[in-house]
This record gives sequence, C-alpha cells and structure tokens, in this order.
Amino acid sequence: MDPINLITKELNLKSWQVIEAVKLLDQGNTVPFIARYRKEVTGELDETALRAIVERLEYLRGLEKRKEEVIRLIDEQGKLDAELQKKIEAALKLQEVEDLYRPYKQKRRTRASIGKEKGLEPLAKWILSQPQKGNPEEEALQYLNPDLGVNGIEEAISGALDIIAEEVSDNAEVRKVVRSKTYELADISAKAKKEERSPYEMYYDYREPVRRIPPHRILALNRGEKEEYLAVNIEIDSEKILPLIENRYLQEGPCRELTRNAVQDAYKRLIAPSIQREIRSEITSRAGEQAVKVFAANLRQLLLQPPVRSKVILGIDPGYRTGCKWALIDDTGKLSQVGVIYPHPPQNKREEAKKEILKVVQENAVHIIAVGNGTASRETEELVAEAIQENKLPLEYIIVSEAGASVYSASPLAKEEFPDFDLSLRSAVSIARRLQDPLAELVKIDPKSIGVGQYQHDIQPKVLEGSLGGVVESCVNTVGVDLNTASSAILKFVSGLNSTVAKNIVSYREKNGKFKNREELKKVARLGEQTFIQCAGFIRLPDGDNYLENTPVHPESYGIAIKILEKAGFTVSDLQTKTAEIRSALSLFNPEQLAAELKAGVPTIKDIIEALQRPGRDPREDLPRPLLRKDITRLEDLREGMILEGTVRNIVDFGLFVDIGVKNDGLVHISQLRDNYVRHPMEVASVGDIVRVKVLTIDAERGRVGLSMKEV
Repeated sequence: MDPINLITKELNLKSWQVIEAVKLLDQGNTVPFIARYRKEVTGELDETALRAIVERLEYLRGLEKRKEEVIRLIDEQGKLDAELQKKIEAALKLQEVEDLYRPYKQKRRTRASIGKEKGLEPLAKWILSQPQKGNPEEEALQYLNPDLGVNGIEEAISGALDIIAEEVSDNAEVRKVVRSKTYELADISAKAKKEERSPYEMYYDYREPVRRIPPHRILALNRGEKEEYLAVNIEIDSEKILPLIENRYLQEGPCRELTRNAVQDAYKRLIAPSIQREIRSEITSRAGEQAVKVFAANLRQLLLQPPVRSKVILGIDPGYRTGCKWALIDDTGKLSQVGVIYPHPPQNKREEAKKEILKVVQENAVHIIAVGNGTASRETEELVAEAIQENKLPLEYIIVSEAGASVYSASPLAKEEFPDFDLSLRSAVSIARRLQDPLAELVKIDPKSIGVGQYQHDIQPKVLEGSLGGVVESCVNTVGVDLNTASSAILKFVSGLNSTVAKNIVSYREKNGKFKNREELKKVARLGEQTFIQCAGFIRLPDGDNYLENTPVHPESYGIAIKILEKAGFTVSDLQTKTAEIRSALSLFNPEQLAAELKAGVPTIKDIIEALQRPGRDPREDLPRPLLRKDITRLEDLREGMILEGTVRNIVDFGLFVDIGVKNDGLVHISQLRDNYVRHPMEVASVGDIVRVKVLTIDAERGRVGLSMKEV
C-alpha cells in the first residue's frame, strides 16, 4: 500500500503535490507556513487540503505500523503464510487488519478453548469439512475421555460445535459481510428506561434505520443512554443475515444440521453482539467527526469576529447575591478600574447601581457596555438600558457570551494576569476584552469551553483537542500577531512557536523593551533559525524599523517586495503615508510578467502585491460588525409574526441559535432557513452573522422561541 497514491486519489490531488507536502511536513514545517509561504512547492495547496493530508497520513502510517505488528505476532505463533500476509498488507482499514488478526489473537478462556482443551478440535474439523458419508455420533465416540471431562456423545458434539462457532465468528470475510448487511438493514431503537420528564422524551419510543440516522441524533441517543433515560439497541431480523453465513458453510450431508446449529450459535451469541457494538462505535465515531467539524467551523467564525477597536468598554459580569462585578478597559485593552454593584436581590440597590454606572460612563467617556450572558444577564441588561435611556447617554450596549469566562478566571493565566482579583472581577475583564479583540481573549480559554459546539463533551478529548487546536492556530496565523502587545497565550499559537518560546518572547520584551524588528527575535532563548523562518511572516511590528514588518511579507521576500515598490516608484517608508497611491500603482502590474522578471513564483508575487496594497490590514475588518443595542426585548414583548434582527450565536446540524435580545437564544430549525432544500445550516449563515428573523412560536413556560428566516 502506497500512502501517497491513496491520499492522491482520496483527495483528488496530483501525486507531486502530495509528495512535496509530505516532504515539507516531515521537515517540521507547520501547516500555516506551508500554505502561505510554500505555494509554489505544493501547487498552492490551502490549509484545508494540507490538514486533510496530515490527517490521512497519520492514519495510514498508523495502519502500516499496526500491520507490521500483526504480521510479527502471527509469525511468532508459526501461523503466518504468504496468503495471509498478502491480505494483511493489502488492507486499507484498521478494522480489516483486526478482523484478519482476530483468529490468532490471545483470547480469554472461551467455550471454544475449553472444547480444544478437551481434545475436540479434530471432531470440529471433521464436522466442518461437511463429509458426504459417516455418522457424527459414531465419530464422536472416538473423543470420549472422562479424564478430560468428555463423558458422552452429546458433550463431545456440543464442544465441537462451540469450536466451529468461534471459527465462524473469527472469519474475516463473514464479519465483513455481516457488518455491511447489518449497517444496510438494521434499525437503531430507543425505549424509555424511566418514565419521567427529560430532554430525551422524543426518543422514549423511537426507531430509525441505522444508515439514515443523522449525527446529532446519534449523539443525543448516546447521551440519553449514558444518563440512563434510554435503552438503545441495534435491531435486525436474524433471518436477513443467517442465510449469508449458512451459504458459506452448509452442504448436503450428515453434518448439515449440526453445522447449521453452530452457525446460528456463532451469529446470535458471538457475531451479532460484536458487530452491533462495532456499528454503534462506528456511527458514534462518524457523528463525533461531524460534531467536531461543526464545532471547528463555529469556533473559527467566533475567533475571527471583527474586533471593536479603539473603544473604551465597560464589562459587566452579572450576578445576584454577590453583585455584578464590573471592569473598565481603555481603548488599548488596558484595565483602568474595577468595582461591584448590587442592583438585584437580595440587596436590591438598583438606583445606586444606575448612579455608579452613570458616573463611570461619564467620567471615562465609555463607548460601549458589554454585559455577560450568564445568571442575571437580562435583569442587568434592563438596568443598563434604563441607565442609557433615562440619562440619554450617547452609548450602546451588547450582550457578550461569557462561555468559558469562568474557566479562564480560575486558570493559572488569569491568576498571573490579575493576582489580586477574585474570579468574577477577572470574568468582567474577559467579557470586556472579548468584545474589543475576540481572538486575543478567546485563545486564553480551552476551546471546548467556548460554547459554540454540539455535544462536544461527548467527543473523545484527543480528537476534539487536535481539531480545535488546528483551528486556533489557523485563526491566529491568518490574522497575525502584534509582537509588542501579544500575550504568551496567543503567541504560542504562532507558526513554529510553543508555550515555552512564547513566554521567553514576553520575558525578553519585558527586559529589553519593544522589539524593533523581526530579526531581533533570534536573540530570544530557544528561538533558532528554523523557528524564526516558521514564525517571522506571522508576527507584526506596526511601530518597528521596517514597515514591511507590519505586513505578511516574509523576510526571505523583502528583496522582492522592495524591488516591486521601486518599480512602482515608491519606497518602504511610503507604505505608511501613501497607501492609496501604492495600491493604485500596484493594481496595474501583471503578476506573471513580474514573476518572470524577478525570478520568483507567481503566487508569491501575488501575495506580496496584496500585502503591499493593504499594509497593516486585519482580515477581520471585512466582516460584519457586532449588533449593538440601546433598548431591551422581553419574552413577554414577543408576538408571533414579529420581524427582528439578531446575532447567530451557534450552529448545529439541525439549525441556528439566534440571539434576539431575550433570555434564551431562539432556534431557526433547518426547515425554516430557506424555501428551498438546505443540506446544512452552515450553507446559510456563520456564527456572528446579523440575520433578520420572524417569530414563529413562543413557549413561555420553557422560555423557547421558534424562528424563521423565510420571507423576511
């Protein structure tokens, strides 16, 4: 098996692209670096293609390693022949390898192994050979042995059939056929284990074909089973499967019925339960992969939300008994003040709270108030809206998701940043900062705690962390990082860097002052030449010696960038003052001609021209701004048919959750997204999008609102 050929076919790429990408990856280059700065080498493979190559390469190399191990283990038993080795080497899935290894695997003591201990294996082979003549009972007489526990004919035949049943169960071809047919024809069913109200009531009497069940329902059933509300099973009529096995073993003769009994026992006792467990595991794994994809896409959209820059923000972490903690950050994100107000029960100091908000707003020229969406959020929103309206304040407010804020507040990083603050005050700072620069703040939080997933807590942590780590890395490197203001929390995601080097960068900066140029990075402990090459293009220095270093132009291409500017009649220093003129002049260049003239690749020339046309550009600036409010919407204010504007907070397989200003986000079911068929909600919207919705249903008792995006 050649991994390169397999990956080439599966991903519909050219073999040379995969070969070069694998070479670069094996040399220690990161995906963001290869995607951005080695386009000529890979034929412009993007991050998605490169990550797919990484994923398949890891699987196929793991598969090859397992094949070698299985071949060795069987060979050590003296049972490896050329045909078996060929089958193992040709296997394309780990499951196929395990099926082939199954007959040789060390097993715990089974009915079959007991039969073998009693010396009944030759009898089993005789029966399974389906002889045309002979009498099974007479044959069994030869194996009676009281010393071994074989005291009668029935006992001998029974033990032999146990051996046959296990042999049938261990047959790789049988398992493959049964697995395929079961998946094709079986239903997954659920019954209530306890009749009481729960989120799983719709599954209390449920059945659906296995091959059709969508991923989110699989994960819902699994959770309901785990929480002991549901009994979940894979069900299939055995008569649809048994003939497929019997046809492989049964022939006319004296042993036909005995073999049939052994086959039926093999299926019902050994194969069916095992295959059903495998299918549950397989569909759960696929559902998990889909959930990870949805989570990763949501996380990417959330991390790339446009920053609300150059604004003074008052962040409020709402609460009842312990009060609402507030934190004021200036237009650079620096913490200015903190405090606590007690507008809600049991203190009910509402008027005092409004006066304090008014004082902070007026004294500090606050632009926006960011209110966390946790406990007491809507009551706090009412308070803020009243303060704005009563005093005609020239500012707006926004509800900010505080998912993960408590996780951050209790983290070592938060303790290091704010050692003298309690958890709620740290949360208030986080709420304000995640509006001002979502990426810089949210990277401090474990991605699975950010709250934009679908059953993320039911997914294997290793799978989830690997995928989400890649998303964070991609987002950080897409945006770029200001070397002189970035925390170690965000620096560690820059291509080539890790936690240790990120901390060393911050320590160097604190000791020596601001970095003047990218080259100075080489003075940082444990940051060698290879690491510098990987990270240099993704860090920014807006106030550095060379304004090229506020662009994605890599140091290895500075010479080309300077020549391009010279051809246009400009210098590097003009990038700060003559942006419009440079943009206009560069738009007239032909990248292909320029590439030939400068002996550089066309993709590199295109990227450099784009970087020079928009120096200092933040790609998030092109996205829609957050939806700011001045007044509040209550659930009681809603009426069916109302048209509202809201923010998409989360996307799942079955729809969108939209913040329309009431306590709980409303749901736009997938059937209400468009008049025409929608395969997945992500085709219609992204997290953070501002959408117009119509109120369809209002369930005041459960605080649920059904929404539609059709005809609005």
